[in-house]
Amino acid sequence: MSKKEMSGDKSFGVEALQADAVSGPAPAASELLSTASDPALTEDMALSLLKRPELPAEVLEQLAKNAQALKSRKVKIGLASHPHTPRHVSVPLARQFYTFELMKVALAPAVPADVKVAIDDVLIARLKAVTLGERLTLARRASGRVAAALLLDVEGTEGRTGQGETGDCKIKNAETVARETRVMQIALENPRLTEALVISSVLRPVAGAALVQAVARHAKWSPRREIRAALLRTEHLSLARALEFSREIPDALLPEILASSRLPEKIKDQLLREAGK
Repeated sequence: MSKKEMSGDKSFGVEALQADAVSGPAPAASELLSTASDPALTEDMALSLLKRPELPAEVLEQLAKNAQALKSRKVKIGLASHPHTPRHVSVPLARQFYTFELMKVALAPAVPADVKVAIDDVLIARLKAVTLGERLTLARRASGRVAAALLLDVEGTEGRTGQGETGDCKIKNAETVARETRVMQIALENPRLTEALVISSVLRPVAGAALVQAVARHAKWSPRREIRAALLRTEHLSLARALEFSREIPDALLPEILASSRLPEKIKDQLLREAGK
């Protein structure tokens, strides 16, 4: 067979896959397996194959073993994003992705929930290593879980301006805290961040004053009763805010909240006295 004929056959294969994916009858599983395992499989053919939402898991597993096809990052991303790709295939693939590729896969509607969680975990584990620009983008656009992880990132930079540090070091550390505080503030605006995630974050032992005060002042989060109750359990709420928030809590419930609160005893006593009036 001439090269021209071979080229024609390959082109026909791409067109056939694309046509079938839109309106044609589904090929037999054996045909799909044969295509997925073909060592001459091109990027276009692999991507056409991945457009099939009904593609069986065994075909996706076979495609994941095709070294030629996996030379393409687009194919890897398409494979990890397919709704029927087994978790033991998609998650190891995701570990090879760049930051924004991970974010894209985690936000893809077709990706199963358990795979989204696993990919979020990969991304969260990398947060310390990504650039400020990437962190700002993730804070704004990533999943709620990633945004919640970024809320707590500023806490790791607090308290680093010790007495033994030089003036230059103190300035650098202050600049670092300012940058991370900006990331935290943007994360609080993330549309995928939920009330439950905010509550979980402020109640974490590592949550510091910067996060508690930011949430206590936030126009969206601070008016919510459940968040106010959570903030009353932290140790960093000011007396003025604590008094304001405690007025929203039923008198019978306030002692229960304060019993597990890390607020200073003087503030808790003051809140109880105000509630008893």
